Amino acid sequence: MKSKKYLMIHADDAGLSWAENKATQLGMINGSISSTSLMVPCPWYFDMAKFCLSNPELDYGIHLTLTGEWKNYPFKPCAAPSKVSSLVNENGYLYPKRDLIKKNAKADEVYIELKTQIEIVLNMGLKPSHLDSHMFTLGLRQDLIDIYIKLGKEYKLPIFLSKKLIKLVGEDPNKFVLPESTCFESVFMGSYDIFQSKGLFSFYDNVIDELAEGISFLLIHPALKTDEMDQIALDHPNFGSDWRSKDYSYFTSEKCKKKLKENSIELINWKSPIILNYLDA
Repeated sequence: MKSKKYLMIHADDAGLSWAENKATQLGMINGSISSTSLMVPCPWYFDMAKFCLSNPELDYGIHLTLTGEWKNYPFKPCAAPSKVSSLVNENGYLYPKRDLIKKNAKADEVYIELKTQIEIVLNMGLKPSHLDSHMFTLGLRQDLIDIYIKLGKEYKLPIFLSKKLIKLVGEDPNKFVLPESTCFESVFMGSYDIFQSKGLFSFYDNVIDELAEGISFLLIHPALKTDEMDQIALDHPNFGSDWRSKDYSYFTSEKCKKKLKENSIELINWKSPIILNYLDA
């Protein structure tokens, strides 16, 4: 495994909007996106779910969602609000920030909500390859990590765990009990500082050119540049509309394909034998 470079280019937030869905679909069919995950509470989840049903060869998971970060585009829980009252604000919407989940969420209600999201996907006939966490909220507390692991075992699905991502959400992974043998630490994602300074294209070029041998993940958030996406991301430049349109442009480009080939990088996903063998080891 270590003698070769394996990269999963994973598109988060499928289902967020039409623009997000279309960019992800084009990137998976014609570009270099190798995996995605669906946000079930979002208005455009059903559209992306139908696409996945029509393209079963593609790799898709469930982007377990406890927050809705957009100013004028909040999400409601999939479970009955009365059963998950610790997860919603006074208007019945999921909290916009991670710290409100960390402070308020009751573990049993998190389990109810996330199990409901998974069941919605399965009841549509979809066959997700994995579970991952929107804004990595499931890395905020030990009990949330435990629920994450429990759901993976219950549904026999691998989960995306990473000490690096736990650090990115402001927590110390060393204070948690983690199954380190199934954590992935070669994980890359743009930051707002990078977006503002050297730019995402330069960052992605560097990730590909400097990629180490073994398994790596590159997390992206592609969307078409549309009025819809501009309004969803209003006053939210971090992972906003401009950011997402750059992700779409880069990972559907011939330049990206050429650079991957020049660096002898093999694209993988959660269905790839290299991942399955790693998790079974």
